[in-house]
Amino acid sequence: MTSNTYLPAGMPIPVPAADGLDAPYWEAARRSELVVQRCGACGSWQWGPEWLCHRCHSFDMRWEKVSGEGVIYSWERPWHPVHSSLKAVGPYTVVLVELPDAGNIRMIGNLLGPKDQDVKIGRSVKAVYEPHEAADPPYTLVQWVSS
Repeated sequence: MTSNTYLPAGMPIPVPAADGLDAPYWEAARRSELVVQRCGACGSWQWGPEWLCHRCHSFDMRWEKVSGEGVIYSWERPWHPVHSSLKAVGPYTVVLVELPDAGNIRMIGNLLGPKDQDVKIGRSVKAVYEPHEAADPPYTLVQWVSS
């Protein structure tokens, strides 16, 4: 089976964790929005999702929409496939993106573009959304492109 998306068919489908903690993230991605957690008590941002704030230990964690604009903090270009369906895809570029409008938290994801693209620390990137409508259940991945 072929795929017109960045990632090939055969990858495991990302679904919310059984406890539902990350469900708001996946629901927002389906709407082409990026959300991250913010503490209602102290206002600090955090990623990945947790039940309590890492800073003040409050359980008042909320999901807030952010711009999806960031900068490359770090990156790597894996050549070894981490999943059997990636055998013919590599290399690909993975970036650690810092989000200035969310307290500089960092998220990891794929940087779309040529396999041999020139990647620079500090380069501006923005989130883009890759829907997988034919999957069961349907889902959307957050990917990154240079802006």
